[in-house]
Amino acid sequence: MSPDTLPALSALSALPTAFLFLLGALLAAVLPARLRPPLLVGLPALAAWQVWTLPEGRLMPLALMGLELELMRVDRLSRIFALIFTLIAVLGNLYAWHLRDRVQQVAALLYAGAAIGAVFAGDLITLFLWWEGTAIASVFLIWARRTEGAFHTGMRYLVVQVLSGVLLLAGAALYWRETGSLDFTLMRLGSPATWLIFLAFGIKAAFPLLHNWLQDAYPAATVTGTVILSAFTTKLAIYALARGFAGTEILIWIGAVMTVFPVFFAEVENDMRRVLSYSLNNQLGFMVVGIGIGSEMALNGTAAHAFAHILYKALLFMSVGAVLYRTGTARATELGGLYRTMPLTAIMAVIGAVSISGVPLFSGFVTKSMVLSAASDAHLWPVWGALVFASAAVLSHSGIKIPYFIFFAHDSGRRPAEAPRHMLLAMGLTAAMCIAIGLAPGLLYALLPYPVEYHPYSGYHVVGQMQLLLFGVVAFALAMRFGLHPGEKRGTLLDSDWLYRRAAPAVLGAVAALVRAIWGAGAAAVGALRAAAMGFIRARSGPEGRLAHVWPTGSMVEWLAIILGVMLVVVYLA
Repeated sequence: MSPDTLPALSALSALPTAFLFLLGALLAAVLPARLRPPLLVGLPALAAWQVWTLPEGRLMPLALMGLELELMRVDRLSRIFALIFTLIAVLGNLYAWHLRDRVQQVAALLYAGAAIGAVFAGDLITLFLWWEGTAIASVFLIWARRTEGAFHTGMRYLVVQVLSGVLLLAGAALYWRETGSLDFTLMRLGSPATWLIFLAFGIKAAFPLLHNWLQDAYPAATVTGTVILSAFTTKLAIYALARGFAGTEILIWIGAVMTVFPVFFAEVENDMRRVLSYSLNNQLGFMVVGIGIGSEMALNGTAAHAFAHILYKALLFMSVGAVLYRTGTARATELGGLYRTMPLTAIMAVIGAVSISGVPLFSGFVTKSMVLSAASDAHLWPVWGALVFASAAVLSHSGIKIPYFIFFAHDSGRRPAEAPRHMLLAMGLTAAMCIAIGLAPGLLYALLPYPVEYHPYSGYHVVGQMQLLLFGVVAFALAMRFGLHPGEKRGTLLDSDWLYRRAAPAVLGAVAALVRAIWGAGAAAVGALRAAAMGFIRARSGPEGRLAHVWPTGSMVEWLAIILGVMLVVVYLA
C-alpha cells in the first residue's frame, strides 16, 4: 500500500460506517457497469475493517434543534451485528457480481448502510431515520423484477415497513414527552410509548400475525435481492429488541409461538424460497425467546444465533437462487435430480441444511444450543419443549426437504449448467464460515456481548442433539415411505394473509352489496315519490288538468277577488 493511500483510508475510516455505504451508493449511481461490482464488494470489506477497529463508546454525539442525538454508539452488542452485516454485504454482492442493474446495486448498498446505521444509532430519532431507510431501499430489490406481481408485492411490503416506522416515531415522541430523553436503551413495557416502539420492532421481527409480509415479499424479490433481504430487516429488529426489551417476559411466549407455527406451513409449501422464508420465521423465534429470557447466556445465544443464521440462511437462499437462476423455477414440483449437473451447488445446499439443522461441527449447533440451555436453566420447560420440537421440525423442512426435493428426489429431466463461478465462490466462502464457526466456536464466542462460559461439545449436548436429529431423519423417512409426508402441490399457500386476501375482500364485498342495496332502495323510494309528485302536478296542471281548462271570465274575476281579499287580510293582521 502506497503512502498516498493511507490518508484517504484514514479519512474514510473517520466517517460513520453507514456513511461509507451512502458514499458508495453515490459512486455506484454514476460508475460504468464494469466498475460497479468491485465497488460493491470492496466497500463493505472496508466497512468490516472499520467496524472491527472502532473503539467502544459514543463516538459521534450531535445536538440538533435542542435534541441530543448519537450517530455512532459502539459496544459489543452493536459491533457483532454491524460486523455480520458488513460481511454478508460482501458475500451477497459477490454472489451478485454478474449484475449490471444499477437499481439493484445502488439499493443493495443503501439497504446495508441503513441497517448498519440503525445498529449504531444511540437515540430513537437516529434509529427511526435509518429504520425507514431500510424500508425504502429494500423495496427496490423487489420491484427490480419489473413484473406487475412484484410491483403489488412491493407496495404491500412498503406499507407494512413504513407503518413500522410511523409507530416507532410516534412511540419515540411519546417517550420523549414522558421521560425527557431519546436515548435508545433498555425500556420496560407499561406505557403507550413503549408499547408503540415494541409493536414497531415486532412488525419488522415478523411476530405472529404480523409476519406474512416476509413470506410475501422475500420470494418475490430478484434472485440476488432475496439473499440481501434475508440478512438485514429481521435481524435489525432482533438487535433492536435485544437493545430495548431484553428480559421482557412476553417475548418468551411470542418467540415460542414463532418457532412452532411456521413449520406446518413450510412442510406443505411448494416454492422453495417460501419454505426458506417460513424457516427464517422459525429461527427468529429462537432469538426472540433468548431476548425474552434476558440472561447473559440467553442474550449471548441470541447474538450468536443471529450471526450464524445470517450466514447459513444466506447460503440456502444462494443455493436455491442459483437453481432459480439456471432453471427459471424454485418449485419442488418442477425440480429434482439436479445433483447430476449442479453438484457443487448441491454440496453448498447440504452444508447450509446441516448448519440450520444444528448438526455438530456446524454453526447452528454451537449457537442454537445456547438458547436451549438458557431456557433449561430458567426452568421454562414448555418453552424448552417447543424449541426442541421446532429444532426437529427445521431438520425436516429445511435440513432435508430443501436439498432432497431440489437435488436428489425424482428426476425432473432438467440438466442445467452449474452455477456461475462467482456464485460458487460466494457460496463457498459462506459455507466455510459455517464450518469454521462449528469447528472453532470460540472465534464467535469472543465477539459476544458478555463473557462466555459455555462448552457446546459436552457429551450431553452432542448425544442429545444427535438423538434429536436421528429422530427427525427417521420420521421423515417413514413419512416418505408410507406416503404420510404432505405432497408438494402447485398453488398459493395462505396463512395470516388469508385475512386480507380472502376475509377482507369478502367482508368488503358484503358491505358494498349492503350499501348498494340500501342505495338502490333509497333511489327507488325517491323515484316513486318523484313519480307521484309529477303525477299530481300533471293531474292539476297538465293538458288534461283542471287548471288547463278554459274558465269563464267571471270565474277568473271571482278567483282574483278571493286572492286579493286573502292578501289584504294577511297584510292587515301583520
